[in-house]
Amino acid sequence: MNASVNPEIVNSIQTGNFLTNYHDTGKGFPVVMVHGSGPGVTAWANWRLIMPELAEDRRVIAPDMLGFGYTERPAGVQYSKEIWVQQLKYLFDALNIEQADLVGNSFGGSISLAFAIAYPERVRRLVLMGSVGVPFEITEGLNNVWGYEPSFENMRKLMDTFAHSRELVTDELAELRYQASIRPGFQESFSAMFPAPRQRWVDGLVSPADKISQLPHDTLIIHGREDKVIPLFTSTQLFLLIPHAQLHVFGECGHWAQIEHSARFSRLLRNFFNE
Repeated sequence: MNASVNPEIVNSIQTGNFLTNYHDTGKGFPVVMVHGSGPGVTAWANWRLIMPELAEDRRVIAPDMLGFGYTERPAGVQYSKEIWVQQLKYLFDALNIEQADLVGNSFGGSISLAFAIAYPERVRRLVLMGSVGVPFEITEGLNNVWGYEPSFENMRKLMDTFAHSRELVTDELAELRYQASIRPGFQESFSAMFPAPRQRWVDGLVSPADKISQLPHDTLIIHGREDKVIPLFTSTQLFLLIPHAQLHVFGECGHWAQIEHSARFSRLLRNFFNE
């Protein structure tokens, strides 16, 4: 563990040809949490309110995915669904995790979905929150997220897009996230991931419907009714496709269910995992 005052930098482990920064807290059956794809995002920024709750009786592991946060950025990397799924596989193997519950948020939902399809025996239960993974026409909100150009004003607008509750969107939060987005290497890798036209990157994160419909896992699907980034349609489609699925929709909630309804979100996950 690195001695650092930055809570986002914790553990580092070899995953293929690069080191992955990851959180690893608590004891018990493991749950692996995969973050979304906002500018300056890290596993800690995405899951900071949820990890302590789940870690009361679980081992909680949350990596920075390749191109995000404090995971190494190898030169010449080509970002794709396949390389992120492979990173998860390397992480499971390096940490000797035979099986885990898997939680994916937005972009991370598509990676979790694809991982469960590729390695079904490594996943016990699956949670998809505001998830990508089925075809949809890119929203204005997602296009703005992926096309972010660093400035405080642009970050403030994105915060308004992410959250339904304006009480969460303060100038202080926007300034923190803006500063996070301009750390060395952060914006360079982020802008390389989803260049325009961006519909192709939505399409590249899709898993085949026939493969989704063959998933054997109990799956909890969560979405915010007022989500402006990923349409509720994606979760209803996943709910119709996945045989052993349940769908929970939070009202008065945007794309940040784990932040806007953090206590309810944690209880929902714990109840689902403990069924």
